[in-house]
Amino acid sequence: MRRPIHRREFLGTTAAASLSTLAIGAAPARPPGSKRPIIVSSANGLKAVEKAMELVKQGHDPLDAAIEGVAIVEADPTDHSVGLGGLPNEDGVVELDAAVMHGPTHGGGSVASIRNILHPAAVARLVMKRTRHVLLVGEGALRFARAHGFPEVNLLTEEARQIWLHWKETRDPDDDWVPPPAEAVAAFVPQYIQKRVTGTIHCSVLDTHGDLGCTTTTSGLSWKIPGRVGDSPILGAGLYLDNEVGSAGSTGVGEANLLNLSSHLVVEGMRAGKSPKDAVMDACKRIATTSIRDPKRRRPDGRTTFEVKFYAVSKDGKFFGGSIYPGGKMAVHDGDSAKLVDCEPLFDK
Repeated sequence: MRRPIHRREFLGTTAAASLSTLAIGAAPARPPGSKRPIIVSSANGLKAVEKAMELVKQGHDPLDAAIEGVAIVEADPTDHSVGLGGLPNEDGVVELDAAVMHGPTHGGGSVASIRNILHPAAVARLVMKRTRHVLLVGEGALRFARAHGFPEVNLLTEEARQIWLHWKETRDPDDDWVPPPAEAVAAFVPQYIQKRVTGTIHCSVLDTHGDLGCTTTTSGLSWKIPGRVGDSPILGAGLYLDNEVGSAGSTGVGEANLLNLSSHLVVEGMRAGKSPKDAVMDACKRIATTSIRDPKRRRPDGRTTFEVKFYAVSKDGKFFGGSIYPGGKMAVHDGDSAKLVDCEPLFDK
């Protein structure tokens, strides 16, 4: 039986590390401006956009607001696609990817295949601010995080371990791993075996000064080959912004965005005068057209084997969420309230 995680217990185990970590590299607040803020995120970011909007209204930097918003999901053990409790690679090890971009400075930073760090998006901010590099990976990223005071945390929760172990025991009937009887398998396990987890969280913030900041953070594709890096930490693929144009990010199967630099494509579409909707749907069409040239990414009906979703906001505050297939949602905060809205699909099924 799945053991409920109580709010008091959850906060008690993560709050101290989260609060001290999130302060590392954050900029001082300034007086709020007069422009209407807009914050968009993936569907798992409803609490993230609420937190980010709270900070934006207090005058915090848009990137800092985005990072603190997604930190809620990074520290949530019940979200198996991000941070603590994220499903591990095929060896049972949780590897995280994250990236940030900052509109006023056009700065960016990212980390890939980093282990044992609760808030990789905050580490990515430090890569941007405290190095002349953009991307750090693996052991080097971990050493960098430790040098700046980030504590190490065991990211593999008991629930995620049980899910991984069942995948390991059932993936090949000819190997030497033997699963337990069906009645001994926890009720929460099968749903994660039947459908591979590809989720992530992206958050783009347009603040009261008209400045932009964005971040994407993920535990990546479940059961991935160790060392696999998706689109999330790659600027232009998993996220991109230009402070004079807008911001965009994505969730889903990252290889498609790596092959098309899709988030950059969305922002460049807005630069050319397209609405966020038209820019996003053009990116979806590009992926749908190019990806099926590869047989391993093509279904028998000639469409993609995978899903990708985009979330975009323009400099003038317009926003849009789009996807390859139906069912996607995005979280939006318009300054008054947070809500989930449907993503518009390219295909109807």
